[in-house]
Amino acid sequence: MSDEIDISTFEHLVELAALELDGAQSEYLRRQLNNQLKAIHELEAIPLDDSVPPASHGVPYPLELSPAPRPDEWQRCPNPAEILAQAPEFEGGYIIVPEIPHTDLE
Repeated sequence: MSDEIDISTFEHLVELAALELDGAQSEYLRRQLNNQLKAIHELEAIPLDDSVPPASHGVPYPLELSPAPRPDEWQRCPNPAEILAQAPEFEGGYIIVPEIPHTDLE
């Protein structure tokens, strides 16, 4: 992969994400993304011994120290009518969500 996100690639990503950015916003965001990409490349360049275990946050967190996940328990909403009354449109106990237009990707 390239070391920098070029303008045409960035514009394609903006279109896929359906963002509306003016010129200054586009350039700022592209520059920030390239700075993050540069930081990732710098981190990748740090030599690590194979004995170093992977960690998502740099601190070992063994399973015996991890809290057990709580069980999922279904709880009935005490007043669903109050929640539905806040929706712009609802029918039969369901909130009606407007359709989101999309374009097919080529």
